[in-house]
Amino acid sequence: MISLDINLNVLTRDLSLYLENQVKVGLFGSGVGLSLVLGFSAAYTCYYLVSVAKKPQLVAGTLLRPFVTAKPGVTYRNELIKAADGGQISLDWFDNDDSPSHPDPASRPTVILLPGLTGTSRESYILHMVQQSRDLGYRCVVFNNRGVSGETLLTPRTYCAANTEDLETVMDHIQQTNEAAPLMAAGVSMGGMMLANYLGRKGRATCLKGVVVFSAGWDVFECTASLEKPLDRFLFNSYLTSCLQASVDRHRPVLEKCYDIDHVMKAKTIREFDERFTSIMFGYPTNDDYYHDASPVHRLKSVQVPMLCLNAADDVFSPSHAIPVEAAKQNPNVALLITCHGGHIGFLEGLWPRQSTYMDRVFKQFAKAVIEEGTLLTDLS
Repeated sequence: MISLDINLNVLTRDLSLYLENQVKVGLFGSGVGLSLVLGFSAAYTCYYLVSVAKKPQLVAGTLLRPFVTAKPGVTYRNELIKAADGGQISLDWFDNDDSPSHPDPASRPTVILLPGLTGTSRESYILHMVQQSRDLGYRCVVFNNRGVSGETLLTPRTYCAANTEDLETVMDHIQQTNEAAPLMAAGVSMGGMMLANYLGRKGRATCLKGVVVFSAGWDVFECTASLEKPLDRFLFNSYLTSCLQASVDRHRPVLEKCYDIDHVMKAKTIREFDERFTSIMFGYPTNDDYYHDASPVHRLKSVQVPMLCLNAADDVFSPSHAIPVEAAKQNPNVALLITCHGGHIGFLEGLWPRQSTYMDRVFKQFAKAVIEEGTLLTDLS
């Protein structure tokens, strides 16, 4: 007998794929499309009432979030800063100059946000964290990885989860720009992996008062193996690979001087993409060497500031058996929050979760605790 949970996952995936195609031709101009949405709504309502409407269950995940949650309106101020190799890094600032609780910009608390693999400051989950920060009176700055947010790639270098040089450049710049402002950071998916790796390398030598990480992949070998299962490869792996390839192709003129872009464009999976591009760019002898270095699980023991990590047990990008529960127990600065449901960057809750998610609530509460009660978070055990 197939469980109701599995049925919902299949239905959610099918809906997302269908919507991707229907949106292009007008979803509600199609009688079949409207019927599917109504049918899904009824099924979701039944599922919620039967299986979810009892604390602390959480439901849904990656594919549903973009179609359900509203995107808050945010106006950014863009800044391009120079990297040591001559490249440029795009930062999107939300200054929150109308903050009633922190009117002085010199001391206004600042939250640094790191999006996922090919994400930018316009992702729904980033916009929601900016909104939560605005409500608290804080300033936000989104660190966009090189080449993903429309800026020109000036050197033949992009980014990866293991290399934290650009992040360190950004941290130094933000600290120097706002010396009196307390700083914290939040990373999502690959952004969370990069942030965890940064903390593991820096130890106490960081300007951050605390960090929250959402849906991070802790062991890259396990993450890629999970995404290579037949269904997940079809639903997720191929799509993400094509997104990475599209980013590379946009910057072909500068990248093809150093890399075989035609070979990169023939990759069918993320692993093949990393073998042909990422691991070579960052000088790893093999792709396995890169994956080991990119896995934050190896650096958890070195984290020296409060770090809260939210993962869902049903996240195919970060399988539950690879979540570092035992390693976290050995470091009083690290706390893991694991939900039964939530998927990857989903964590939807409520019958029709348009405005905020469980992830948003965790972010807001932890950000407030770090900024306003930081001395009480020296030991999360």
